[in-house]
Amino acid sequence: MTAPAQRVVELRDLITRHSEAYFVHDDPVLPDADYDALVGELRELERAHPDLADERSNRVGAPASTVFSPVRHGEAMLSLDNVFDEEELRAWSDRVLKGLDSSVPLAFSVEPKIDGLALSITYIDGELIQAATRGDGRVGEDVTDNVRTIANVPHQLIGARGSFQIRGEVFIAKADFETLNETQREKGAKIFANPRNAAAGSLRQKDSSVSASRPLSFLAYQLVDLDATLAFTTHRATLDQLSAWGFLVAPETLIVSGIGDMIARSSWFEEHRHDLTYDIDGTVVKLDDLTARRALGSTSRAPRWAIARKFAPEERTTRLLSIEVSIGRTGRATPYAVLEPVLVAGSRVAMATLHNEDQVREKDVRPGDLVIVRKAGDVIPEVVGAVVGDEKRSASWRFPATCPDCGGELRRFDDQSDTYCVNPACPAQQMQKIAHFASRGALDIEGLGEQRVAQLLQEGLIGDVADLFSLSSEPLARLEGFGELSATALVAAITAAKSAPLSRMLVGLGIRHVGPVAARELARRFVTYDALAQAHLEDLEVVEGIGPVIAQSVYEYARDDESRQRMALMAAAGVELSEPDVASTLAATLSGRAVVVTGAVPGYSRDEATAAIVARGGTSPGSVSAKTYCVVVGEAPGASKVTKARDVGVPMISDTAFEELLETGTWSATLE
Repeated sequence: MTAPAQRVVELRDLITRHSEAYFVHDDPVLPDADYDALVGELRELERAHPDLADERSNRVGAPASTVFSPVRHGEAMLSLDNVFDEEELRAWSDRVLKGLDSSVPLAFSVEPKIDGLALSITYIDGELIQAATRGDGRVGEDVTDNVRTIANVPHQLIGARGSFQIRGEVFIAKADFETLNETQREKGAKIFANPRNAAAGSLRQKDSSVSASRPLSFLAYQLVDLDATLAFTTHRATLDQLSAWGFLVAPETLIVSGIGDMIARSSWFEEHRHDLTYDIDGTVVKLDDLTARRALGSTSRAPRWAIARKFAPEERTTRLLSIEVSIGRTGRATPYAVLEPVLVAGSRVAMATLHNEDQVREKDVRPGDLVIVRKAGDVIPEVVGAVVGDEKRSASWRFPATCPDCGGELRRFDDQSDTYCVNPACPAQQMQKIAHFASRGALDIEGLGEQRVAQLLQEGLIGDVADLFSLSSEPLARLEGFGELSATALVAAITAAKSAPLSRMLVGLGIRHVGPVAARELARRFVTYDALAQAHLEDLEVVEGIGPVIAQSVYEYARDDESRQRMALMAAAGVELSEPDVASTLAATLSGRAVVVTGAVPGYSRDEATAAIVARGGTSPGSVSAKTYCVVVGEAPGASKVTKARDVGVPMISDTAFEELLETGTWSATLE
């Protein structure tokens, strides 16, 4: 057998196995990008060697599992061809124009490509009759009973006539996924690798009560008219009808005219992919005109009138070279992976976090393993798990007993999952404390990153955060890598930080359990550090959102001798240590009230919605309780929050009433 022929055989075997793992067992062992690379390599070989081509390469999905009854789709559920950049997207649109022999600007629907499980739901005269997975595109699995448990799937469609299918994706919103895994962890059950696997595994259950217990949602994106009774001429009209029937339709979907606007909107999704409430791995571009779609037709596996633009992959496989341990500002010892460099989400990744000892054990990753690495947005890269094959593996990794920086004892306390270096003089801790103090989330001192802090410590110019405010440009300018200008700029940045609000200072000090929200509440209540340091424990505990754990931590920090000395030195250096007058022209319409926001609110990012509530005296916790004032329900809300609100009787209001809530503190109507 020739080398190309041998490789084709290998690729087909690999693709078949990985397709079965993904579509049948909901437990993929390769990231999508690596799977796509295998498929791409196979097609290139078949193009170069036509005698090796085989119809099996055009298969969609995988054969339906024998666990469920088979369902033949009324119209095949085809796959989509992929492109990976703007140039390929433009080439596809040029082919569409040529195929239609049209010089008129085309209208395109640009939609998020949700990373979920494809589903087709059949309705006859408005009644839900059957629901089926994609399967191999022709025959899927009957999951009707399970789909009936999904809260946002209508069982009856008012005014509907005829037979049609609603196509879409079953998914789990990002916030609900985190809650689900926390519940799984508490029960000692399987932890899901990602929302897609969780959604697929939750839907494909023989016991529908399991599906009902999971926070599944359905997003509709296509209406298939089985008996040609619906008179639609555009895709936009079908989406409007789906929305009118009560289906969730992606609110970010936009109809644009012309190739330039279509490409720009596709790029918008890539820029904002992490702002959405659900995971997406690309965009889907479709012709809006249904007559034009019919004229273009389809290949055996994909329509010619639609394309998927895949984004830069956020998961890739690479080799784990070793596992090391780093020491943070609190002494926490964090294991991390040293990797063969790999391009993930557009950046080169050579190291990734492994979180703690339990995570390494749970993921069972070992030096020498082929591992999956994930990097989503600005999130630190992490190792998801190992791709375990037939090769011999090294011994399981064991957490070290001593600190790699100071040689002191590493200790794990009984009630914690983390391990700590218990030597307070550990140089790694000192460096991380000062770097955190200067970081963007705290004092935001430009030019004072980890490497610069390590240099200043090594030169003996600083030993604590308080020493920063006594630095002068002359000794700095003599250091390697510095000059007069850079030394002067750093001193100026440190001087500017003297007037930073007390709330940012509290974050920078790294007081245990005190994050940005707690720091803001403490600074608002006590205004100056002196007042905070003199407060009784009881006074701290009654501050909104503080509680006994944070209060005890702040109380002890303020009375620690080292902390007293640090704050005295900072005050002597001219650090203001006070919260500026933040009296706002905004009325405190939500004073003392907890407002939970779930889903996307038009005109607001998640942080902006929280800030708007806080600016009016309220709080915006991440969970619903009996003390919650109300829940604002946006597009694609978290199912667990909606269910909890119903269970405890908390009012739910539409996102369209959010402005009214901010302005008046109340609302004119609630959701059912």
